[in-house]
Amino acid sequence: MLVDKFAEYAVATRTVALPAEVMHAAKRCVIDWFAATIPGGMLPPASLLVAALGEDIDRGAAMLVPSGHRVSARTAALINGSAAHTVEFDDIFRDAIYHPGASVIAAALVAAQSRHVSGDQFLRGIIAGYEISTRIGVAVTPTHYEYWHTTGTVGTFGAAMAAAMILGLDSARAAHALANAGTMAAGLQQAFRSDAMSKPLHAGRAAETGVLVALAAEQGVTGAKDILEGPRGFGAAMSKDADWYGAFADLSARSRYNITRMTQKNHGCCGHTFAAVDGVIALRQQHKLSAANVKRITVGTYAKALEITGNLKPRTAFEAKFSLPYCAAVALLTGQVRLDAFSPERLTDPQVRQVMASIELQVDPEINATFPRQRAAMLEIETTDGNTYRHHSPTRKGDPDNPLTDEELTAKYQELAVPVIGDTAADQLLATLWELDKLDDIAALRLTTAGASTAEPSG
Repeated sequence: MLVDKFAEYAVATRTVALPAEVMHAAKRCVIDWFAATIPGGMLPPASLLVAALGEDIDRGAAMLVPSGHRVSARTAALINGSAAHTVEFDDIFRDAIYHPGASVIAAALVAAQSRHVSGDQFLRGIIAGYEISTRIGVAVTPTHYEYWHTTGTVGTFGAAMAAAMILGLDSARAAHALANAGTMAAGLQQAFRSDAMSKPLHAGRAAETGVLVALAAEQGVTGAKDILEGPRGFGAAMSKDADWYGAFADLSARSRYNITRMTQKNHGCCGHTFAAVDGVIALRQQHKLSAANVKRITVGTYAKALEITGNLKPRTAFEAKFSLPYCAAVALLTGQVRLDAFSPERLTDPQVRQVMASIELQVDPEINATFPRQRAAMLEIETTDGNTYRHHSPTRKGDPDNPLTDEELTAKYQELAVPVIGDTAADQLLATLWELDKLDDIAALRLTTAGASTAEPSG
């Protein structure tokens, strides 16, 4: 059974020698997760979930981000996982069209805090959760993504695997955790075709479910171990072309770790807009373009990008994050698309709407043929003085073939964390996160309403 193979791999990851670059990549993912989760925790739906589950506040060992309140493991996983996916700055595994960190790290963190495991074991759990879930995601891609939100569905497996590993489950029980994750995995794409809070809830629910099935498996709850490949299983129900052989063909060889191939977002919006946004920024810088001298912008990209982000008249911040024309217009006007791109003032800025009206969206057949393993765009901008400028974005800034440097990732973290928890707290937390593998007990990682503090790294 596939879940047995995956569980055996994950359990072995507790003790196997891991390359330094793999551990470093895992730390980058945790830093990126906190960068997205700290502001996300201040916003709906996370803030509303705190109110809805108020009776659980200060009744547990797991930490809410950014308040530092302690709650039960499942509540923290739900709220933190939702927060991580709210501001659209969380990581992506491109080949699976999937955001692993939101659910996997949320589940790993609460499991690690509840059992007082070391930073090393925390990171190893994350590495295993990323590896198994990204492989499952690739196996069911691309047809799974026609109706299902991989962050909710596939993320459940990643959260379950990370939690099971950190809780200390043996391979037999970890396999049952994966099996029950499969029958509880959910998340429909209709949820982010309108202005709703359901999309981040998918990540939170995946994290919570992952923790639940791991805790249940620890007590002996079993699952259908052919849930992935069975004739009525996850692959058959949720994909037209699941390739399970490809998912685990080289797993035991450990010749690669997918956590080293993550996309860390460089813009605060849907990743399907990024190649176009990068192109607009590049042409703006090269030719000193502005709303005053741009006559027409033509964007050629892949069909799924236009299906999800083709909204020509976004009304709310959520809709604007999923509007390629809006994000491209803001990029032309400001040279970036950060959190303030979706402020009420920017949403009603007449210049933004003026630029949006000049944007034409097209499916580029060559670019479309490379999706999902490549996310490209072709930009053509015609100016009022008759010039035409073109730019091909073969990939996105932040993708594994054009990654954020450690310095750029640090700057992103500071930009997102400092306004919420302050300079000192953000600096203290960041310093600890870069040294996570030396931390004896993840429970020493703390956030309070006044900021962050940690035990000194040791070892």
